[in-house]
Amino acid sequence: MKRLRIAQLVPFEETVPPTKYGGTELVAANLCDGLVKMGHDVTLYSVGGSHTKAKLVKIFPQSLRAATGTDLKARESLKFMGVGKVLNYVMKGKFDVIHNHIGWRLLPFLDIMPAPVVTTLHGPLDISYQQFVYGHYKTAPYVSISNNQRKPMKLNFTATVYNGIRVDKFTYKDKKQDYLAFLGRMSPEKGPVQAIQVAKKTKKKLIMAAKVDAVDVKFFNEKVKPLIDGKQIIFLGEVAHEGKNKLLSNAAGLLALIQWEEPFGLFMAEANACGTPVIAMARGAAPEVIADKKTGYLVHSTEEAARMVSKLGMIKPKDCRARAQARFSVEAMVNGYLKVYQKLIKEFKPHKNTW
Repeated sequence: MKRLRIAQLVPFEETVPPTKYGGTELVAANLCDGLVKMGHDVTLYSVGGSHTKAKLVKIFPQSLRAATGTDLKARESLKFMGVGKVLNYVMKGKFDVIHNHIGWRLLPFLDIMPAPVVTTLHGPLDISYQQFVYGHYKTAPYVSISNNQRKPMKLNFTATVYNGIRVDKFTYKDKKQDYLAFLGRMSPEKGPVQAIQVAKKTKKKLIMAAKVDAVDVKFFNEKVKPLIDGKQIIFLGEVAHEGKNKLLSNAAGLLALIQWEEPFGLFMAEANACGTPVIAMARGAAPEVIADKKTGYLVHSTEEAARMVSKLGMIKPKDCRARAQARFSVEAMVNGYLKVYQKLIKEFKPHKNTW
């Protein structure tokens, strides 16, 4: 394969990789480094504080989360300003392909792009305003991060490429401690209350590591915080990779009792990489990430989840690790995207540049 010149456009909220929580930014970091390792020329348009093997162009001096705090209106304004700055750079560059992780904000400019653009959809497609916007750009090429993610909309999906993790960065352990883990965001859709209910029903210790976004503070304070006692139910707050790795590798199981159509679920793949089984609600992409009765259990209620806790020891840690390596490694993700890039480059018909 010839050496490709690839532009990677990512959200500006977090650094790449994120210091703590941030799925899209972590995936982008792994993708950039994986492409560079294979000999490709990659330029990452991100923010100050990012670390990458690719060429880094800083659109903002720091992440928007750090710059704006809880001022969401200011953050939204800066996002649009950032897209303008990215366009200025990309139009002057000479790329074979442009990979858009920013989402719909870039789509109005597709006709003037000097190279093929592929958009990976990292979020759910059942939100009304997103359906309205993406509905106007149905023929643009998209990549889904799970097959289930596609269900709400008929778009021009070029491929499904599962998110990839650095499996080697997760500690594999076949001897587990006697506690359950929760990892993610403290939001209703992630199921923290349901996880606590399961822990209480089974009398198991639950250690929770999670980010509390500004929009979720009220939910956390009213619904979750009163249930945290610091003994059986322990809340660590938001953790970096080292804390996440320790939590997952030692846990008897991860509770992923999601209450929404999760587009992928990076935390489930990360748990499996540690040899840790996952009890997950059978919705969203969970049935694609977790192999029922082999790398965890797919359930339909908290009652069923509680019954599966006693069966976690029947799952072989080596099977969890092997599946994570085969399906959700950086190498598998990079190879999937290279096939997409090659297809789009072959089909691309340049537009007259009027920028």
